[in-house]
Order: sequence, then C-alpha cells, then structure tokens
Amino acid sequence: MKLSTKGKYGLRAFIDLAVCGENRPVSLNSIAERQEISISYLEQLMAKLKKAGLVKSVRGVNGGYTVARPVDEISVGDVLRALEGELVPVECAGIDNNQETHCSGSSQCVSKIVWKRINDSINNTVDSIFIGELVKESRRQTGNSKIEV
Repeated sequence: MKLSTKGKYGLRAFIDLAVCGENRPVSLNSIAERQEISISYLEQLMAKLKKAGLVKSVRGVNGGYTVARPVDEISVGDVLRALEGELVPVECAGIDNNQETHCSGSSQCVSKIVWKRINDSINNTVDSIFIGELVKESRRQTGNSKIEV
C-alpha cells in the first residue's frame, strides 16, 4: 500500500501543529514554511482534517489552527483516514466487512485471507500509534518545538 502526498504531507503537518500549537493557534504560513508544503495544498489538507473533527480553526489576528482533541486520543490512523479514506491495500472479496465484491471466483479464492491479514495489520499498526507519542519523540529528538518529520 502506498500513501499519497495527502497522507504523507498531512500527517507531517498535523504533527507539526500538535508540537507547535500546544498553547496557541498555529498559522498555515508557519506550518508551510517548516514543512515545505505549499499554502494552497495545506489549506486543502486542513479542510479535510477540520471536516473529520481533528483540527479547529481560530479566526483573528492571532488565529490559525489548533488540534481539536487531546493528542493522546488521536491515532495516526485517524489522521490518515481523514486524508486518504479507508486504508485498504487491495480491493478484494471479504476484506470490507465481509461484503462480496465483483471479483470472479471469490467464493473459492483463498488469497483473500492474505489481503485481509495485511489490511488488518496495517490498520492495527496505525491505530496503535498516537500523535502524543510522536509529539514526545519530536521534542526528545530536537530538544525544542522545531519539528522534523
């Protein structure tokens, strides 16, 4: 499974926001500069994260974005799904809530067991990593609020 730039850049931007926005809103300009992401693309990513209830926007002179919930309650999976949609490596029979797809021969196909295990493994992994862990690791590595992800 390969993530698009939405997932890669969006996760970087979200972690940056969590690190730098602990006490105040963070402007898109500052995130864009630190993460080298264009403002227009970052706006699109933040709109998806806002729609998913992961970030809030704050208007005004000192406005920007904040994380909407405690970082210890937001998983990497939450962020990636908000940006990418469901994390499914192969569209295959039996993967999506046991609903059959239009795959010919799916009733005799045993390889779907492999795809289901891979899918479950990916989802379990991203759901077990919380943004709070990544914030702590970033601060440990850098010794300050500058983030390199």
